[in-house]
Amino acid sequence: MNRYPVWKYILIAVALFLGALYTAPNYFGESPALQVTSDKSTVKVTSELTAQVEAVLKLEKIASEGVTFDGAGSRSSVRIRFADPDTQFKAKLLLEKDLNPDPADPTYLVTVNLQPNTPKWMQSLHALPMYLGLDLRGGVHFLMQVDTKAALVKRVQGIQASARGLLRDKSVRHAGLERVGDTIEIKFRDADTRSKAKDVLAGQMADLDFADAVDGADLKLIVSLKPAALKQTIDEGVKQNIATLSKRVNELGVAEPIIQQQGPDRIVVQLPGVQDVARAKAIIGRTATLEVRMVDESVNLDRDHPEAATIPMNSELFTVGKGVPVVLSKDVILTGDYISSATASFDQNQQSAVSIDLNGDGGRKMREATRDHIKERMAIVLFEKGKPEVLSVATIQSELGSRFQITGMGAAENSVELALLLRSGALYAPMTIIEERTIGPQLGAENIKKGLHSTVYGFAAIAIFMIIYYMMFGFFSVLALACNLLLLIALLSMLQATLTLPGIAAIALALGMAIDANVLINERIREELRSGASPQAAISAGFDRAWATILDSNVTTLIVGLALLLFGSGAVRGFAVVHCLGIMTSMFSAVFVSRGVVNLWYGRKKKLTSVAIGTVWIPGLSK
Repeated sequence: MNRYPVWKYILIAVALFLGALYTAPNYFGESPALQVTSDKSTVKVTSELTAQVEAVLKLEKIASEGVTFDGAGSRSSVRIRFADPDTQFKAKLLLEKDLNPDPADPTYLVTVNLQPNTPKWMQSLHALPMYLGLDLRGGVHFLMQVDTKAALVKRVQGIQASARGLLRDKSVRHAGLERVGDTIEIKFRDADTRSKAKDVLAGQMADLDFADAVDGADLKLIVSLKPAALKQTIDEGVKQNIATLSKRVNELGVAEPIIQQQGPDRIVVQLPGVQDVARAKAIIGRTATLEVRMVDESVNLDRDHPEAATIPMNSELFTVGKGVPVVLSKDVILTGDYISSATASFDQNQQSAVSIDLNGDGGRKMREATRDHIKERMAIVLFEKGKPEVLSVATIQSELGSRFQITGMGAAENSVELALLLRSGALYAPMTIIEERTIGPQLGAENIKKGLHSTVYGFAAIAIFMIIYYMMFGFFSVLALACNLLLLIALLSMLQATLTLPGIAAIALALGMAIDANVLINERIREELRSGASPQAAISAGFDRAWATILDSNVTTLIVGLALLLFGSGAVRGFAVVHCLGIMTSMFSAVFVSRGVVNLWYGRKKKLTSVAIGTVWIPGLSK
């Protein structure tokens, strides 16, 4: 009746073992470390930098406890661990000097960091400690609202320019083309011309919807974005802003920044350890510009000694980036403000390329500039922090308009990177800060202390009460509660969740909810005993009949938690994540683990006459 099959005990043992394994990293502490990241858009951090860092440290006889490469996409970095802070700061000065020959124009950023002391075999299993949020570590939090309307207007302006250019190139005459809200209205004199225009535009731009309309004597073609393309435009605008912010945050030297999308049009920026709010705002709001210039073909450069060349007054030499050294005209054809879209694509030979859409003025400027420069070279230059980097040098094959391609990109990842750089040189759409918080490091340490004490004291109080009131079954409940806490922390560590003060509150709440389930089970067993059931039958019925109540109460609470997770923001979402995970672990531990322990203790006894569950008040026997 009260026996568990062996596989259930094995399942419990495996769950507790994994819980202990993934909880353990939180107790190893952290060591001083350095993090090396790229400070230039055209320079990627690769595994080769790891060998370079190791060589520098070895040459200067600075001992490290490990150099690792973290290839996390655009946030790739090299991390070096040290035994003490003195060695850490000595290595920082050395690496900044050796990795950046020109201190005024650094290629790499070397920032102070902390690395977990988790053993390598645990790290190989992805057993890592939880991140600490701003309220526990200190730092700055921004919640930013992206102006999606501006992003949409920018895209529609690009479509307007492209449509005008396509119709002109195909000799399709219209009586006027203008943007009205989020649509473009094109007027025609006859239906045949309108139909021809629709075919031309549909053949070149598949993400558009077309509708016919009449305005007096004129016929109209109303062009709008398809719903899927509209959503994609907004999503790409937010993602481009995130990519731009990620590059800018590098300059702040933040070790573990959090830059992520929240909802359809909001971005959360959390900068642990940063206390200078004014500087953080200045960096995040900083602008970068793109310029398109013609290559000065009159200068013969010696690639080994470009500085020896005579540069004309209206040209200048560029030596940083791709295709350098190169001499470019100082006359700017257009800037990145005219680029409405840049996406990785393929050319007619199915080779990697970058497709660029310009707005109306940009298309006109590009046509005028390239009409008389066929077979000449054109360069795209990114100016960031006042310093130029050449992103691409390409040969003009034909007159360019509002839509053109940069070909000869080689690998597909090259076109993806260039498209991202073209989009992320500046913010795609304006943003406003709608929430701002600053937490001091001392307050963070105090929050950790208070949160830990509240959890420990709450657990101790629950344990004392349960053991006194329910005796042995109270002990079983406390054991299940400890398993619940172990599994919850393990899940948070596995998910690499960021623990915040509301998260600690959610852990405390999860303990209360978990013990509430055990109280229901214990009281149900008492009720069965009062009704005259045998101890074994009372245990079986108590667990079985309490399960429905426990399930109902937890499901309803889980629904509220999911609502907080979906519709909440900031600290509310942090609370909701821990709350939802706590509900799932409490149901497992309060019922499955708890019954396993009870079955192991009492299930072996065939002639069980009593159970230690406290005083069972039987009606009619009380005085």
